[in-house]
Amino acid sequence: MNILHRLKAKTFDLIVIGSGAGMNVAARAVSQGMHVAVIDDGPLGGTCLNRGCIPSKVMLYPADVIRMVQEAEAIGVHATIDRVDYARIMARVWEIVLDGRHEMEQGVAQSDRITFYNTAAAFSGNHTLQVGDEHITAKTIVIASGARPFIPPIEGLEAVGYLTSDTVFDLTEPPKSLLIAGGGYIAVELAHFFSAIGTDVTIIGRNPRLVPHEEPAVSELLQVRMARYCQVHTNHEVVRAEARAEGKVLVARDRASGQLREFAGAEVLIAASRRSNTDILKPERTGVETDEHGWIVVDPLLRTTKSGIWALGDATGRHQFRHTANYEAEVVWTNAFSEHQHAVDEHAIPHAIFSHPQIAGVGLTEAQALAAAGDHHILVGVKKYHDTAKGFAIGEQDGFVKVIVEEGTDRILGAHIIGPHAAILLQPLVYLMNTPEGNYYPLAWAQTIHPALSEVVVGAFGNLRHAGEHEHAHQHHHAAVEEES
Repeated sequence: MNILHRLKAKTFDLIVIGSGAGMNVAARAVSQGMHVAVIDDGPLGGTCLNRGCIPSKVMLYPADVIRMVQEAEAIGVHATIDRVDYARIMARVWEIVLDGRHEMEQGVAQSDRITFYNTAAAFSGNHTLQVGDEHITAKTIVIASGARPFIPPIEGLEAVGYLTSDTVFDLTEPPKSLLIAGGGYIAVELAHFFSAIGTDVTIIGRNPRLVPHEEPAVSELLQVRMARYCQVHTNHEVVRAEARAEGKVLVARDRASGQLREFAGAEVLIAASRRSNTDILKPERTGVETDEHGWIVVDPLLRTTKSGIWALGDATGRHQFRHTANYEAEVVWTNAFSEHQHAVDEHAIPHAIFSHPQIAGVGLTEAQALAAAGDHHILVGVKKYHDTAKGFAIGEQDGFVKVIVEEGTDRILGAHIIGPHAAILLQPLVYLMNTPEGNYYPLAWAQTIHPALSEVVVGAFGNLRHAGEHEHAHQHHHAAVEEES
């Protein structure tokens, strides 16, 4: 940027790029009397509020209810579903989105310390961005620019047309059939919803298993259960899209055999991955480094390679969860505007997948723990829902809890759950992992309500054994976690 532009640039105390978790930093700054510019080319609230976790979970709960009714015959209840009101489901989705967005818009409009630029931005020089026809600058800039759907280079896809996790909420009626390209958490959640409301769903995943970052046993069970309601084809890479009389066709290559297969459907949904927005933002123009995939490079304090510029949330490509972005916003605020320096702690970042069955996890998988410590330094415990009184009562045959513990310290290294209320059952373990000791002793010492599903988590710690031991449960030297009577 030349000196003329720099002289004309409007100066703020803080610039925040992105109105999702970035608004947490902006709000803190405003409360301290700062003048803040917030930039977002979408509506206020970011992906989570407008096209992500909040609307999708409102949409998914009816699917959970449908499956509960359909599977109730396992416990002796025979019921049918008369009608699914798609319009009502989507009206509730937009109700929470628009209410949340309106509340944010009112807050911004009433503040004389926030200037909202509802447009795309690009760095034009040192600590300076171009927003529309204007240039703005600040000594402190927070990049919370999020991510967007990645569209793989599939021949013919643009001509055929497709949905993404952004546009799927705009459907006024569900398609009769749906081809989903992708096998990650977005793909399986949307497959759960559409299959539950009556759409014929086919999942075409590139990886050998669904949700490949989960424990292998979790992925395996998810695929078995989803195959009851969807066609699931893993290890297939979509290479071509065509429009034919029978609908939209995806041609996929079996990555094991090399053979091509064709799948036809009324609509196509691309849920392959997420990509960085830095191709639009151009952070390299101000000296901010990105990695080979375009994600912002940060240090443990969430500083970028340019002094005074910070990054958080999806923009870093590390842990793309809103709760993590909220946590990182607090870290950025502390490090940017106080004398204290606080490194991010990533040892206990929880996540959940609202598929059917539900999945939740935190920390290391067994394979990761083994790679770090070896067979005789970790303990593994597994407990099935069905082996507890409440798990039996609700008729959950397959779900389980798996925990990974460091031998000697008894620190919880990881936990993985697949089954009803997985996210709720996991959360107490996240709290334990964030205590100074990080071990499971409070579970051993505490009384656990009987009968309740929480006993399946306690029971997993009661079954601890060395990794690889399958015939006999490891008897641990500390106070054993008692099984329910």
